[in-house]
Amino acid sequence: MAFPFPKVTVLVQKYRTGLLIAGCGAVFSANIFYHVFPDNTFKKLYQAWSKGGPANLSEKLENTFQDVLKDLGVSSRQRYSAFAAFGFHPVGAGLPWMPSGGQIGIPANFNSTLDDAGGITNRVILINGKEVAWDSSSGTALKEALVFSPEAQRFAVAREVARLESGGPILHAAVAPGCLAGVCVYGVALKQIFNLYSGPALMRGVVNVVALTLGVVSYLLTADAVNQWLDYSSDRKAASISTDYAKGGVEFYDKILSRNKTLRILMGQKGEEMYAPSGNLFPANVFRLRHAPYTSRREGIARLLKEEKVQEEA
Repeated sequence: MAFPFPKVTVLVQKYRTGLLIAGCGAVFSANIFYHVFPDNTFKKLYQAWSKGGPANLSEKLENTFQDVLKDLGVSSRQRYSAFAAFGFHPVGAGLPWMPSGGQIGIPANFNSTLDDAGGITNRVILINGKEVAWDSSSGTALKEALVFSPEAQRFAVAREVARLESGGPILHAAVAPGCLAGVCVYGVALKQIFNLYSGPALMRGVVNVVALTLGVVSYLLTADAVNQWLDYSSDRKAASISTDYAKGGVEFYDKILSRNKTLRILMGQKGEEMYAPSGNLFPANVFRLRHAPYTSRREGIARLLKEEKVQEEA
């Protein structure tokens, strides 16, 4: 039995507006689900574990977290919660105005100081299948790159909170459905311009392929642009809290760049493929740059710091 393609085409044309709205809604829901239920998704993914159970956030880091919320002027601080996360810098997800609120994961190395690096050296880190020797020159450099001052820690947490406060998850989730709607608009517009609705089906198929290609390209470019805008915006909001936060931001990115340079050496060939000599991440492919370069983000905060200094002297 042949597939009833003509009937399906007629149905799609008849209900295309409703189908488009439903499709965009489904894509948006899929993208935002991660942030609507962060306890069941994000937190389980990033939760640090110790001795067979979830690690507890130290009192020191909980106090740091509350100080950041206060400094940012967050009106509903109870909407945010922090937990002990794995990794080496804070992560965040959630929608502060939703019942689940926002979740900020803070790593164990934020407990460490130059005098006590216990949050780093008591962890086994394997690179290329070998444990990092903390007493070696590369191990020492990596350890120093993972220790942040209180100002840098506050900046790192503040940028995650600022991203959630500005609706970053909503903006990011809206890109895909917007581009899906664009595909439909491209297709309809091209068919009307070239009067193809009464033309051969082959030409309409070609137009659909062109519209889909434009939609994919639009999505890649827009998603990267939104991500980079959110990176710069959250950095600027965190650094604008005070001079100490701005100085902490410069230090934070200096340490990330130093860490990546060290990892480039420790990881050998794979490190050279992943990290640039400057410490920036190499793009996964030539068509995408998902996040702003670390050097550029550092320079933006340093520039803000210089502007504040000029205003103070004026």
